[in-house]
Amino acid sequence: MKKLRIICWNVNGVRAVYRKGFQEWFSEEEPDILCIQETKATRKQFPPSIRVVDGYHTYFNSAERKGYSGVALYTKIKPDKIDKGFGIEEFDQEGRTLIADYGDFVLFNIYFPNGKMSKERLQYKMDFYDAFLEYADKLKEQGKNIVVCGDVNTAHKEIDLARPKQNEKISGFLPEERAWIDKFISHGYVDTFRVFNLEEEQYSWWSYRTRARERNVGWRLDYFFVNKEFMEHVESSYILSDVMGSDHAPVGLDLICDK
Repeated sequence: MKKLRIICWNVNGVRAVYRKGFQEWFSEEEPDILCIQETKATRKQFPPSIRVVDGYHTYFNSAERKGYSGVALYTKIKPDKIDKGFGIEEFDQEGRTLIADYGDFVLFNIYFPNGKMSKERLQYKMDFYDAFLEYADKLKEQGKNIVVCGDVNTAHKEIDLARPKQNEKISGFLPEERAWIDKFISHGYVDTFRVFNLEEEQYSWWSYRTRARERNVGWRLDYFFVNKEFMEHVESSYILSDVMGSDHAPVGLDLICDK
């Protein structure tokens, strides 16, 4: 049995976070697996020292649109298989997904869409949610264990944001978005953080505009979910709220696995 540490972080631009000490943080933290979202870069645009990292296999998925979206995976354990989406062009072209099959479990590294821009983008977000759930459920039905991490772009419950009443008509806390997380959980998935931490004022994103982080006026948008059968392998789930460099904090999951 081996302890496995996975860290997930929306970096809000990999070139920007690189200038704020990302490489030093990564070298010091040295997780077994690091999933990053909103890279806003192709593989070639990553700074060379974090494009190839000693001891890690690296995988990248970028959007067709330049400077937008994007995810990357750094992993000490080579996955058996990597997929870059759900096989649906409408969603895959935005470079939001890396799916790594480790045998013991399948890891989803996802930057879920934001629905604030328009009604069309909100519908896109909801359709993306459903496509993801269908894909994950099929794997689970095949007997696969599922680990999902990423910026889900929705706060699930009132405890998950500082000002729920003021935001109940804002995308990110709309009834239909929250209901989808309820639906997801009802399909047999667990919000791991809330298994270990039921305290208020635990957030992973703060607006840059209002110095919200200093006042801890935030939202919990970044999650680790696992299927409930895999929960016995989860040792801990947490937010690394002291790590700076992005408007998001990294979140972490410690697993006990066979590999």
